Amino acid sequence: MLAVVFTGYDLVVYGTILSVLTSDPTQIGPISPGEAGALGSYAVIGVGVGALVSGAVGDHLGRRRMMLISIAWFSVGMATTALSTNVGSFGLARLATGFAVGGLTTTATAMVADFAPSGKRNLYNAVVCSGVPVGGVLAAFLAIVLRDAIGWRGMFWIGVSPLAVLLPLALVRLPDSPQWLIARGRADLATVVSHRTGIPLPATQAEEDLSGGEKAGFVALFTRRYAWGTVFLGLMSFVGLLLTYGLNTWLPKIMEDVGFNAKGSLTFLLVLNGAAVLGGILASRIADAVGPKRVIVATFFLAAFSLTLLTVRLPLPALLAAVAVAGVGTMGTQTLVYGFASNYYSVAARGAGVAWCAAVGRLGGISGPLIGGALLSTGFAATTFYVFAAVAIVGASLTLFVPNSDDDRDISISENEALRCEMEE
Repeated sequence: MLAVVFTGYDLVVYGTILSVLTSDPTQIGPISPGEAGALGSYAVIGVGVGALVSGAVGDHLGRRRMMLISIAWFSVGMATTALSTNVGSFGLARLATGFAVGGLTTTATAMVADFAPSGKRNLYNAVVCSGVPVGGVLAAFLAIVLRDAIGWRGMFWIGVSPLAVLLPLALVRLPDSPQWLIARGRADLATVVSHRTGIPLPATQAEEDLSGGEKAGFVALFTRRYAWGTVFLGLMSFVGLLLTYGLNTWLPKIMEDVGFNAKGSLTFLLVLNGAAVLGGILASRIADAVGPKRVIVATFFLAAFSLTLLTVRLPLPALLAAVAVAGVGTMGTQTLVYGFASNYYSVAARGAGVAWCAAVGRLGGISGPLIGGALLSTGFAATTFYVFAAVAIVGASLTLFVPNSDDDRDISISENEALRCEMEE
């Protein structure tokens, strides 16, 4: 979760300093709304590439190694961004930082699915993925308190701190999961890790499944077992990240344009991300109880409803409430999508499955800032919210087409068998 906090910080920090860059050409040069949207998308392109690379090698190289590499790379990328002197170097630095963000997001999501106990996987995933909106809250809060004092470069220097704090902690305390070790044929080391950490070894049948020659990595995603699920989960992630990146990039600017001062507009960003933390965890607990599909459909519709409300003149408390619901329906929904994906695939394909969702989703993340910039250039902010609301409805529709995985059916059979035994008893 601590690692994922910094991916959330990276997601939001650009939005917090965007008005400074666009209003003052002496910083890195003149920037039009279209160019600002493109700069917002560079990091997302990097995230997509980083997610694919980490998914391709993470299931083979190990989640722990990918996590350590990504933490170090992230810090270096943030430092490079802080030192940028023109639009070109700023964009390249954001692209490079995105590689690390993609690696962190993909690896952390796959790793927590390996660690989490059955029946609480969506909740554990939500706790880890809540690091994204927590990082967003942190970025918005620090921008309100410190941006005027430390400048936009200082906001990026804060992102270098994982190199000094998080990397040493991960080196000492972060293990590979027993599930992954067994899947790679390293049962002895899995036993050592299990004894040292208290993380249980997989059941005997699970061990047989893991070592039974099942296809691993990206090859497994488009087998008969997973192909349609892979397609629709990727599209759902596309929608979720389009909404997430679009709102986080442009919400402060929109609110500033309609009359709020700089700090007031950043408050909306803080509320958006803060509500996503609590809402995502609550929705994930419900998903563990009733299944993720129905909950994701509901949260996508919540996003559409709340985004439509933002086009209406509302009193400030009602406006903040609508932004909070939008946070649950956008970032909270994306947390659910990652949890759904990480539990949809077996251990051998889990890293690749999450990487696929992250990479395809990042295409949506690229589109969000660009669509927002194009719509805002027309001068009608309300159009942006209407378009995003329509996209959320498309996301709800796509969710309905995801077929149940074999694992879902096996769980249902096991639960029914347990209930039958209880009744007989």
